[in-house]
Amino acid sequence: MAEKKLKRCSWCESSDIDMHYHDTEWGVPVYDDRLLFEMLILEGAQAGVSWHVVLQKRAHYKKLFANFDAKKLSKFSDAKLEKALLDPGIIRNRLKVFSVRTNAIAFLKVQKEFGSFSDYIWQFVDGKPRVNRRRSMKEVPSQTPESVAMSKDLKKRGFKFIGSTICYAYMQGIGMVNDHQTSCFRYKETIVD
Repeated sequence: MAEKKLKRCSWCESSDIDMHYHDTEWGVPVYDDRLLFEMLILEGAQAGVSWHVVLQKRAHYKKLFANFDAKKLSKFSDAKLEKALLDPGIIRNRLKVFSVRTNAIAFLKVQKEFGSFSDYIWQFVDGKPRVNRRRSMKEVPSQTPESVAMSKDLKKRGFKFIGSTICYAYMQGIGMVNDHQTSCFRYKETIVD
C-alpha cells in the first residue's frame, strides 16, 4: 500500500530543505530571543533572493556569525565583516553583512528596554498568534498593518533590512501569524491555544 502524501503549503513542495523547514519551523511561535534574532537576520538576508537560497546557507551563517549571538556580533570589527564578505557560504551583499552588527546593537538595546526582544516583538500582535484562514498562497498579503507598524518601529530603533514585506515574512516564520493553507497538515498543528 502506498504511503499517503501529506498536504503542505504549495510554496515548500519543490525541495527537501524547504519542506523540512515548513514541517518543523515555519509558523511555529518562537519566544527565544536568540532564535528571534537569527530569523530577523535571515529574513533581511533574503531580500532580493529566494528563501530557499537562505535555507541552503543557514548553517554557514550560524558558523560565520557566532550562532547569532547578538552580544558577540555587536562587537564584530569592520575587518571581520569585510572578511565575511569574501565568504561564498553567505549572501555577499555589503549592506546586508554590515547590517548584522547594526541589528545586533539595536537588538541589545531593545532587550535592555523591554526585558526581552520577545516581549517587544510580540506586542505587534498583542502577544498572541493571529490565525488566518488562507485556502491558497495567492490569498497571503505581502504586508499587513501590523508588519508596517513593526517595520516603522524597528527602523526608528536603528534596525536595517526590515521593510514591511520582510517583517511580514518574519511574522510568518516565527509564528506571529499562521499563514499555513487550511488544507496543509501543519495548519491545525501550529495553532496555539
